[in-house]
Amino acid sequence: MRKIRPNSIRLNRWWLPAFLLVLCAPRLVAQQAAYTNSIGMEFVLIQPGSMVVGRFQPPYPKRNPSENVSAATNKGMPWTSKDYQLAEELVKQDARLGFSVTISRPYYIGKFEVTQGQWKQVMGNNPSAFQGSNVTDDAAQHPVEQVTWQDAQKFLSKLNALEKVRHYRLPTEFEWEYAARAGATDDIAWKAIQAAAQLGSVTTGRVGQKAPNAWGVYDTLGNVWEWVQDYYNEKLFADPPDHSTRSGKQHVLKGASFMGDVKNATYMTHAGGPGNGWDVGFRVVLETK
Repeated sequence: MRKIRPNSIRLNRWWLPAFLLVLCAPRLVAQQAAYTNSIGMEFVLIQPGSMVVGRFQPPYPKRNPSENVSAATNKGMPWTSKDYQLAEELVKQDARLGFSVTISRPYYIGKFEVTQGQWKQVMGNNPSAFQGSNVTDDAAQHPVEQVTWQDAQKFLSKLNALEKVRHYRLPTEFEWEYAARAGATDDIAWKAIQAAAQLGSVTTGRVGQKAPNAWGVYDTLGNVWEWVQDYYNEKLFADPPDHSTRSGKQHVLKGASFMGDVKNATYMTHAGGPGNGWDVGFRVVLETK
């Protein structure tokens, strides 16, 4: 009987994982950083990661230990030690530590909100209030609005039937917020809101006219409120994943609309539909293969 040398056994054990890795190589190829589908919808790849949701630590006036309390002023009004103490107590009542959320799988999210032109290609109509004489430029490039959560589901069903090999859906609230934050740990600064958000207008604007966020996603704040998959919990902030609302009367809206201002343009909080209708749209998630 032929003897097998120990060295050859070790060699075979070393080569087997490498051989299997070569066989599986096509499955390990990284996803494209961007994707455009058959009707021109552009998507940005979002990689897995974690964030803290619902953290709220409002600022409050603090006394400088070196100053005379009677000389301290707030808009010309003197502050006492009791005033400072009360301010701190009130803030502590409203402050929230938040909770950690992990996005475990990559996904594509719409680079822009779904436009009127894209809706018309899929659905054959245009329900939007801001089109034609209501806008001064190409309405097809404005976000579609006047769509209910159920309307968005009908669009997705037809889009999935059209594309077949890919699966589209609304983002979850956490997927939406994770993509909108683009790695930011705190609320967005007002200066950054003014650069990125379409606000303070009487109509919607063409998508992509303001600055994108750090991950290349446009208009997450302003232009139109955006539907997500989750039910609204009747609160200002989302609940942790293990306490999320499984049913409800309305679904969650994120991001504010063109009618808002910097005070209500934030990705931290959420609202419940149906909203005004003419300032509500959505963006789409495309699942990775």
